[in-house]
Amino acid sequence: MPSCGEGSWTLAAVALVTLFLLDNVAATQAKNFDDVRCKCICPPYRNHSGHIYNRNFTQKDCNCLHVVDPMPVPGNDVEAYCLLCECKYEERSTNTIKVTIIIFLSVVGALLLYMLFLLLVDPLIRKPDPLAQTLHNEEDPEEMHPPVSGVAPRGNTVLERVEGAQQRWKKQVQEQRKTVFDRHKML
Repeated sequence: MPSCGEGSWTLAAVALVTLFLLDNVAATQAKNFDDVRCKCICPPYRNHSGHIYNRNFTQKDCNCLHVVDPMPVPGNDVEAYCLLCECKYEERSTNTIKVTIIIFLSVVGALLLYMLFLLLVDPLIRKPDPLAQTLHNEEDPEEMHPPVSGVAPRGNTVLERVEGAQQRWKKQVQEQRKTVFDRHKML
């Protein structure tokens, strides 16, 4: 049976091979998608349909004559066809795009792992609070008496319950003060 250290080395080796393979796939795809290109959008012309041409050219060679190949119109219509085409030179940084996507996915993955961790650990961390349990089990004197006419029944909203609990607490404190005051009078 392999030990924990051997398992982690195996996992690291598999991750390294996977990264190497993904890097080779990305390098192969990068040959198909360069960071600079000339894009010509040519509308329909006479009996020829519109078309978009993408080629890798420098900025000074980014025009219809260099990019549109094969030319869909005969020689005497080339100039009129090229005047209709709109050519744009575009630059992009695929490395910046890759790094941004990797950072974004890493942050999302880390947040998902953290959420799973909290879901697993939360039941272990939460212990029943004995004070809250006794307060919850304590009988409410308002519930034992029927509501008096003209007095609104105890509310169900959190604020109304807190207000009722606060009033009960104030009554208890006043009763305790009264008993302490009575004891001091006796002495």
